[in-house]
Amino acid sequence: MSGLLGTKVITQIGILVNDIDKVSQAYADFFGVEKPQAIITDTYDKAQTQFNGEPSEARAKLAFFNMGSLQLELIEPDEHPSTWRNYLNEHGEGPHHIAFVIEGMKEKISLLESRGFPLQQKGEYTGGRYAYMDTIPELKVLVELLENDK
Repeated sequence: MSGLLGTKVITQIGILVNDIDKVSQAYADFFGVEKPQAIITDTYDKAQTQFNGEPSEARAKLAFFNMGSLQLELIEPDEHPSTWRNYLNEHGEGPHHIAFVIEGMKEKISLLESRGFPLQQKGEYTGGRYAYMDTIPELKVLVELLENDK
């Protein structure tokens, strides 16, 4: 039996926060590691962010902790409509997604949509692209697809 993604290796867990500096420091202290520098996602002209099929100006501050085999991503969204902002408003701080590195983004999105997991948000980043698929009804968390340029 082959899975829908072609992998079962979780590469990242994403957590939504209201104050990235405060929560980054808390994780750094908890694990005894250096606090990462937060970055801000690209503007629309580069990121080409789409949320529920519409262009979105949404941006977020991100901080990454490399935790051995997986990465912990903290996300502090801006006020614009996005999967991050909506989820934070509806559910408060906490886990948002689990991410997998895949190949063939368009095909994977089509396959998942055909199985009843609609695309919620997608965009570009330096070196690749991402897509959040709405797997919450069945998996209780979003699945993020990450495709890195070769």
